[in-house]
Amino acid sequence: MKHTFCRTIKKISLAVMLMSTTQFSIADTASDLSNKPWMNKQLSASERTELVLKEMTFDEKLSLLMGYFGTDSPWKNTKRPVESITQSAGFVYGVPRLGIPHLWQADAGVGVASQGGPEVRERTALPSGMATAATWNPDGGFAGGAMIGDETRISGFNVQLAGGVNLVREPRNGRNFEYGGEDPLLAGVMVGEQIRGIQSKNVVSTLKHFAYNDQETNRFSSNVEIDEAAGRMSDLLALQIAYEIGNPGSVMCSYNRVYGVYACESDYLLNQVLKKDWGFKGWVMSDWGATHSTVPAANNGLDQQSGYPFDVSAYFKEPLKEAVMNGWVSQERFDDMARRVIYPLFEHGVIDNPVPKASNNIDFKKNGLISQSDAEEAIVLLKNEKLLPLAKDLKKIAVIGSHANLGVLSGGGSSQVYPVGGMAVKDLGPKFFPGPMVYYPSSPMKAIQARYPNAKVAFDSGVDAKAAAKLAAESDLVLMFANQWTAESVDVPNLSLPDNQDAIIDAVANANKKTVVVLETGGAVTMPWLNKVGAVVEAWYPGTNGGEAIARVLTGEVNPSGHLPITFPASESQLPHEKVTGYPEVKDARFDVVYHEGATVGYKWFDAKNHKPLFPFGFGLSYTEFAMSDLKAEVKNGQLTASFTVKNTGTLAGKDVAQVYVAPVNAKWEAPKRLGAFKKVDLKPGESTHVNVTVDPRLLGIYDSKSKTWTIAKGEYQVMLATSSADIVSSVKVKLPKKVLDVRGK
Repeated sequence: MKHTFCRTIKKISLAVMLMSTTQFSIADTASDLSNKPWMNKQLSASERTELVLKEMTFDEKLSLLMGYFGTDSPWKNTKRPVESITQSAGFVYGVPRLGIPHLWQADAGVGVASQGGPEVRERTALPSGMATAATWNPDGGFAGGAMIGDETRISGFNVQLAGGVNLVREPRNGRNFEYGGEDPLLAGVMVGEQIRGIQSKNVVSTLKHFAYNDQETNRFSSNVEIDEAAGRMSDLLALQIAYEIGNPGSVMCSYNRVYGVYACESDYLLNQVLKKDWGFKGWVMSDWGATHSTVPAANNGLDQQSGYPFDVSAYFKEPLKEAVMNGWVSQERFDDMARRVIYPLFEHGVIDNPVPKASNNIDFKKNGLISQSDAEEAIVLLKNEKLLPLAKDLKKIAVIGSHANLGVLSGGGSSQVYPVGGMAVKDLGPKFFPGPMVYYPSSPMKAIQARYPNAKVAFDSGVDAKAAAKLAAESDLVLMFANQWTAESVDVPNLSLPDNQDAIIDAVANANKKTVVVLETGGAVTMPWLNKVGAVVEAWYPGTNGGEAIARVLTGEVNPSGHLPITFPASESQLPHEKVTGYPEVKDARFDVVYHEGATVGYKWFDAKNHKPLFPFGFGLSYTEFAMSDLKAEVKNGQLTASFTVKNTGTLAGKDVAQVYVAPVNAKWEAPKRLGAFKKVDLKPGESTHVNVTVDPRLLGIYDSKSKTWTIAKGEYQVMLATSSADIVSSVKVKLPKKVLDVRGK
């Protein structure tokens, strides 16, 4: 009886609260708020959040927790909110009377994307996330993020759905191109810097997809099983490092289930790991269509449902109100959900710097050069038998394949940025999501022609082997462009180039040994023709100015300095899983994706199994030569540091990536070694530089799930200076004392 009475009183109190208004009139607008205490910039973000939270009605808090698709949804017969931006990813109602803006959300990781339709936004596209990771240049990652943040604001958005850092655990994953590679340190640093760059423009960025969304096949229903400690040392460590560097305002939980529970209602992932262990103070938003409940989702850590009507129901609208009134979701938890949305808006200047009305007032030329610089540093020279840089006296150049006469390829899905000036090639790929297949109008062939005005530069589509071989035989040199289109929602069946391109390359190389293969791919591919061609360049998806970037590298105006952020296998038989689990997809099929390899991802797997890859992680050639020497290692202020010298011993200016790997001498890890630190250097001929790096202590330890600690075992450790995971230049040994660190590595 007492329980019933208390619940009745609680319902009455909540009902009164729902009907109440604050002491400020609805007529209050942003211009009237300068004297309100929460608008005092001298206060901390936490203090300001608590002050404004007290002034909010129940329904105003509720409005912050429900997100809508910013595009009409004919399959559900719904219209976008009128306040949203047309053909956008999402919209959340704010509380304008209190100065809390609506949230206008834009996809995605490489620029301001647009949903398909008659009014697509044309914006600058960075190279793919994989390409940016291949630069190994954190400063470049920040610069690209800042460019995205700038265009985001000008386009009228204040939330950017960027920050993809899922490890390349499955090389056939269709979304690998969006991410930062296979190593937790490299991926975490590069994506963290991009997030930091975006948020430097008073825009909130997300970190995604949390967690283990490492394949697209049955992504809505698959269940990931992985040893908990192994996950902390791999996928979760990458996300943790990106979180620590980027300080994202929001984290997006993923579609898949983890340990049998949907990620967006996982107490383990959201409450325990993210909020408690890492101390995350922002809000967790669901991926579009990843919310499956009201009470479990809210209680287990989801703060905001996103992209309705992608979900079956508006779980965080009326059902959430009912759940709070009935006590199924506590008032404390409900307030915390709203608090978490508001806090980053203060912390990252979104409230103090309202976004202007959407416009096209963008310096596309300037931003295109930022994208181009990223692409130039991302291009990896994989093989070169003195064909590159291109000779200046060429008279007949064949350009074959991949619409290289018109543009460069990009990846498909929600990250698709539409190019300024329209698509270079139309009506390619699926008519609907994840299509269309988009080529940016930056032609490698035209860029080459501009540099060889007196040469005959001829193009062949590369569809017919005989025609391509005939042109190749008639030419001094062949630039053979090959591609692999990958996209969200679908994995590739294997690592072979699609559309018979391997056979075309083989025929061309047989006709002319002076063949340079330029790859535009989402990730690793196999190369059965490798021994027949004279040079191979991995250009990834090179973005808005990709054609110009490729030409500048091929001609030597830019010395290639990209290094692989992933391992290129010799064949699928070398992978932990010979086939993508569940491929080909069966709709709504429920199955377990068991990561038996644990933390042994990428080069670690290849090292542990003694597999020789086609190209190792960290590999990349240059037009000049470098020497690394004087490696020293010591424990300084409780941390392992390494120092060494890098010298440009060649005749051209260039950049190189020095990589430091670590390994215990007498203990056993998941793999023989781990990447511990890296540094990119830019040197003139004959110039040298002294480098100091510090190794994150978590990279020296083993995680213990029971105590939630990292333990560094006492003993000798090998510190290796390398140019790739397979090419060790020198090594030294250092003794480390036993050390136990908390869950945050402190």
